Amino acid sequence: MIQSMTGYGKAEAHYNGKKIHAEIKSLNSKSLDLSARIAPIYREKEMDIRQLISSALERGKIDFNLWVEKDTASQALPLNPDSVANYLNQIREISAANDIPFPGQNIWEVLVKLPDTTQTPVIEELSDEEWEVALGAVEAAIAALVDFRKQEGEALYAKFTEKVNNIEEFLGAIEPFEKSRVEKIRQRLFDRLAELKGVDYDKNRLEQELIYYIEKLDISEEKQRLTNHLKYFRETLDGGHGQGKKLGFIAQEMGREINTTGSKSNQAEMQNIVVKMKDELEQIKEQVMNVL
Repeated sequence: MIQSMTGYGKAEAHYNGKKIHAEIKSLNSKSLDLSARIAPIYREKEMDIRQLISSALERGKIDFNLWVEKDTASQALPLNPDSVANYLNQIREISAANDIPFPGQNIWEVLVKLPDTTQTPVIEELSDEEWEVALGAVEAAIAALVDFRKQEGEALYAKFTEKVNNIEEFLGAIEPFEKSRVEKIRQRLFDRLAELKGVDYDKNRLEQELIYYIEKLDISEEKQRLTNHLKYFRETLDGGHGQGKKLGFIAQEMGREINTTGSKSNQAEMQNIVVKMKDELEQIKEQVMNVL
């Protein structure tokens, strides 16, 4: 089954008071265009993440985001008890020496504004255990996006099938007009010649020229090639994912045959049918750009 290049997936995991978020979305693109925003602690694994995404998604404009949300307790910086005690003793001594009232209940408002009262945060190092948890979130987000792509692919498959069937029906609808127009062309020419009084002509030569003219308007080959393209398009749809570019090429070939049929159609009814075929094909071309 074909897949769409449009998709979205997200997942989260928990580790030591952290909530690890992985989010990924994709749009159509001629090749793989990956943009990644990764939390600093997981930056060392960026190449692994990129390789994982590339192998799973193959093509598309991909936006990936991996970030960490910490709980309030882990975000708060611990106080430095030695610095706090040192500042507190100095404040008491200065207050006593200079007969200044001790701040009392407001002492904490003073202390927390002083430098070095909080400990310098320890630089986090990524452990194998945490990376396994984060990797699980990344893989789950990718899997969710692939599922999304498959669902979109099913909708595209149904749409393409409908449009191809419509083109095939319109192609069959041309046949009655195609047969009748030959006789109409022949009769119109003979009627014009009959109006020319006293003009002699070679009937054998006229028949030869008439056959040549009608052959130039014959669309049998175009109909056969278009029928083959429609069949090939269906077969390619059933060929699994990764067929987007091939489907686009087949649609272009279908367009050539429809256009040639239109240029050879010198009858209003046939030209109207060709316009309908072009409309169906245009909808295929618009959607095929989004196929993986």
